[in-house]
Amino acid sequence: MKLAICNETYQGWGWSEACRKTSELGYQGIEIAPYTLADDVRSLNQRARLHLRRCAEQVGLEVVGLHWLLVSPKGLSLTTADKEKRETTGEYMLSLVDFCYDLGGHIMVLGSPNQRRLSEASSRKEAVERLIQAIRPALDRALSCDITFCLEPLPGPEADFINTLDEALEVIQIAQHPALKTILDVKSACSESKSIPELIVQHGPLIAHCHANDANRRGPGFGDTDFVPIMQALESIHYAGFVSVEVFDYSPDPETIARESLLTLCHSLVSAGGSAMIGGAAKSTGGEKYV
Repeated sequence: MKLAICNETYQGWGWSEACRKTSELGYQGIEIAPYTLADDVRSLNQRARLHLRRCAEQVGLEVVGLHWLLVSPKGLSLTTADKEKRETTGEYMLSLVDFCYDLGGHIMVLGSPNQRRLSEASSRKEAVERLIQAIRPALDRALSCDITFCLEPLPGPEADFINTLDEALEVIQIAQHPALKTILDVKSACSESKSIPELIVQHGPLIAHCHANDANRRGPGFGDTDFVPIMQALESIHYAGFVSVEVFDYSPDPETIARESLLTLCHSLVSAGGSAMIGGAAKSTGGEKYV
């Protein structure tokens, strides 16, 4: 298991500075919200993309991939009745796949609740059909680039469509595409009727990525969410991907969030009997401390 952090955590920081601090603290990866780098990723040429990738690689970080895919540019939607707008959104998804590939990423998290509103379709079935149709070209390209799309369940009132892991599974089964899986987001999963460990075991084969956050929308360790049983469950399904810290409350400050979240996840892994890649070396529970 490897640990990463989402770059929007570093509010007001430059990309190089964020990469350097992330590496210094001991993370192995950094996950990108595209809107933090450009309103439209198509404005970033190959030279700019190479610079972004090198900034991460030079400090020993892996670019995990992308999330918050459709925050910008404005006016995108996967479920709207406006066919032209759906096609425009699908085209931008293709550009995001190329961007992810150029940066060396392998995961694309499809959350963006405002761009997949059920209220923009006449029925749930229609919304599912429109979403799948809009993203299928991007899924095809992602497959050829060794990139996995993760359809992210988001609870209400944040979202009104695909609120649970079961609902994400239904869409994945309809799409029948090898590049489409799902993600465990701890904050979102706290809203489900089953415990998070139960959800992990139930949906294990389709969980391709994890977001670590407290139910209170802050980082691990900044609330009451117990990450030990979560890490135990991830270990039980032999999860070997990234667990990325993603917060929505940016207090008290980026460095404190990043440092304390990492400590919480590492200590939870120790208690769970697991291991993680921290600072370039595998750490296990043989009496060692992670940090």
